[in-house]
Amino acid sequence: MRISRLLTPLAAAILLAGCATSDPYGGQTQRSSTAMGTGIGAAIGAAAGALSGDGSTSRRDRALIGAAVGAAAGAGVGAYMDRQEQQLRDNLQEQQLRDNLQGSRIEIDRRGDDIVLNMPSSVTFGFDSAELTADARSALNEVANVLTQYTDTRVNIAGHTDSTGDASYNQRLSERRAQSVGNSLSQNGVSSMRLNTMGYGANQPVASNATEQGRAQNRRVEITLTPTGNGQ
Repeated sequence: MRISRLLTPLAAAILLAGCATSDPYGGQTQRSSTAMGTGIGAAIGAAAGALSGDGSTSRRDRALIGAAVGAAAGAGVGAYMDRQEQQLRDNLQEQQLRDNLQGSRIEIDRRGDDIVLNMPSSVTFGFDSAELTADARSALNEVANVLTQYTDTRVNIAGHTDSTGDASYNQRLSERRAQSVGNSLSQNGVSSMRLNTMGYGANQPVASNATEQGRAQNRRVEITLTPTGNGQ
């Protein structure tokens, strides 16, 4: 009897984590980070609340209260990152239309609460160069506009190359490219205290270096936005 009463609020809380939404940009169904954070927070809160109290009725009531409190806390960070992601998508889409660009210049991927911006080097830099193209500078200006409004995120910038050529040279090139992106964000108002730049050379490929298509995917800069936990 005690177990069944405890499971009722827990089951309701966990169901929240299964909520899904449709991505209006990719047309794919994806789990909302807010919904997942709400469900996880509610489940933890329900369990914590149920462990306190003396009688079975008290345990059930405390579990429900704990679920509500946990849901609110878990939803906060997820909702904050959801809003930031949406604004990034909107700003970059407007920039693409305004500059009459064909195809996406920055790809946006959501990994849990993190937002990852992938900048292919083919449209971000010239050949064998760490100097940003005009299109890249325009896109980074839009990114900076959003980041200055959402200050409760850390900004990790990672440069990557393919495996062609000398490894030490590729390492330095990846570092210079990451630094160029960081400098652009800083010049557009993002605090340098939030920025962390690093280069990985060819050490973290996302595709095979045996084909030109794969090498093109590996030549990139990734900007990862990670919540600090203070966003609301």
